[in-house]
Amino acid sequence: MTSVLYDVPGPRAIARNRILAVVTILVVLAAIGFIVYRMLETGQFSAEKWYVFTFANVWMGIAKALGNTLAAFALAAVLSLVLGFVLAIGRLSDHAWVRVPVTVITELFRAVPVLVFMMLLYYGLPVVGVKMEPYWAVVIALMAYNGSVLAEVIRAGVESLPKGQKEAGYAIGLRKSGVMRLILLPQAIRAMLPVVVAQLVVTMKDTALGFIITYPELLYYAKQLTSQQGRPILQSAFVIGGIYIVLCLILAGIAKWVEVRTRRSTKVRGIEAAVGPDPRTHEDGTNTELIALQRGAGKYDGTSTGG
Repeated sequence: MTSVLYDVPGPRAIARNRILAVVTILVVLAAIGFIVYRMLETGQFSAEKWYVFTFANVWMGIAKALGNTLAAFALAAVLSLVLGFVLAIGRLSDHAWVRVPVTVITELFRAVPVLVFMMLLYYGLPVVGVKMEPYWAVVIALMAYNGSVLAEVIRAGVESLPKGQKEAGYAIGLRKSGVMRLILLPQAIRAMLPVVVAQLVVTMKDTALGFIITYPELLYYAKQLTSQQGRPILQSAFVIGGIYIVLCLILAGIAKWVEVRTRRSTKVRGIEAAVGPDPRTHEDGTNTELIALQRGAGKYDGTSTGG
């Protein structure tokens, strides 16, 4: 028996896969057990190592560093999306004098590592008489790199759509700007939303590179904590790393919610456009058939709207 993409495994392949799965699980558990054992042996779970986290001032410092991280991420994410749309539209232009320079800028921004970009802005610009705050160096570097990556994502999403979408837009009298704004971009964004969210997660994590240029974000504060009593290096990494994990999970959850809402609203609009609204439903939202059934059962009180 075969599937469209691969041959369905037989009894021997299934048994072999199960053995490999068991072996993999055992190896992972053994590695985790060894790490926990070494941490116990070196006293990483002792109260002295975690003593620094019993102070309220430490958690206030973590909260302040978290605020700095979110401030840099929020502005960088918004600017990255804006820059990504601008560069993507430029890449899709029919005019070479627009498309070629935009392509060069996009490839240049993608080629320069984020950390190198930050160091050029913070340490390089003062050489030519321009001083930049660490916050703006972090934001601009993140905007340039992630905006160029998002531009390629959006461009690929638009070009992956069937050509009939664009031709249908032109057939009903839309110009290219209208076709792009009303037909192509909404579909491309919905299709590329998981990739866009993944890139925003990368943007959030890359704010940690700001500690190299003394921006007081979470990693910078964690480095300061490692010099405290007991040198809680691993403990600081666990706490700060846990905060980053929670932030990424929240961002992924928000993106999933937006994706579900967008998909649901799109389906409803598509059904109504194809077959029209439900004839049983009045303009005020009351459902005629449901009210009739409730009256027959003696349950209608004049306030039920149904749905």
